[in-house]
Amino acid sequence: MRLPLLLGLALSLAALLAAVVSLVWTPYDITAMAIAERLQPPSPAHWLGTDHFGRDIGAMLMAGAQTSIAVALVAVGIGMGAGVPLGLIAAANRGSLIDEAVMRLNDLVFAFPSLVIAILITAVFGPSALNAILAIGIFNVPVFARVTRGAALSLWTLDFIRAAEVAGKGPARISVEHILPNLANLLIVQGTIQFSLGILAEAGLSYVGLGAQPPTASWGRMLAEAQTMVTLAPHVAIFPGLAIVLTVLGLNLLGDGLRDHLDPRLRRIR
Repeated sequence: MRLPLLLGLALSLAALLAAVVSLVWTPYDITAMAIAERLQPPSPAHWLGTDHFGRDIGAMLMAGAQTSIAVALVAVGIGMGAGVPLGLIAAANRGSLIDEAVMRLNDLVFAFPSLVIAILITAVFGPSALNAILAIGIFNVPVFARVTRGAALSLWTLDFIRAAEVAGKGPARISVEHILPNLANLLIVQGTIQFSLGILAEAGLSYVGLGAQPPTASWGRMLAEAQTMVTLAPHVAIFPGLAIVLTVLGLNLLGDGLRDHLDPRLRRIR
């Protein structure tokens, strides 16, 4: 295994471990405020310092990892669950009205960034982590649909697909039994990349107040709350920023490493 893949795996597992551990334990209660200890720098009592409410930043980061990973994971699941079938349907009906309708619908959704979709959703239902999931998930649908359709179209021209057609298998059965298994590696890599983008999107939505709401911890909202205190207590902004950067970097390295490892053509080049 190459070093980038190992590094990406280590960073991703560290974020996942922090999120899992925070479900049952954090060093301090993230809802308990201690104004007398506000804006303390890193110390033996608070390894990463405290924020403007006296809350332990380390505990907040652990709980924030839970929010970011949960939102991104469900959003990617929505995008993959809807986008992959749409891509398979479009490829199976290539050149038809169905293919054209699916792709134009994807273009319509893809024209609106997740932030715009979130603004539309929150204007109706209000800001929340659930609405952030919906916004990011909807944005992911055309991504997976495009990737699936593009890869599936090349598979439909291969001899083993034509043999399946000669054997009497219909487009739906061929898509499920032959096309989808051959797309698994590509979808795993794309899912990993979209997962990292989902974490970044969740942080961005929370930063502007459209994501998880208090008292739920969020890395993006921690940055938003710290922006006026950067000169007074820079650690309040540095550590949430590092958490986002390292997690997204780890997932991107993991995605690139998986692509290199799972693609037989790239293995031969190495």
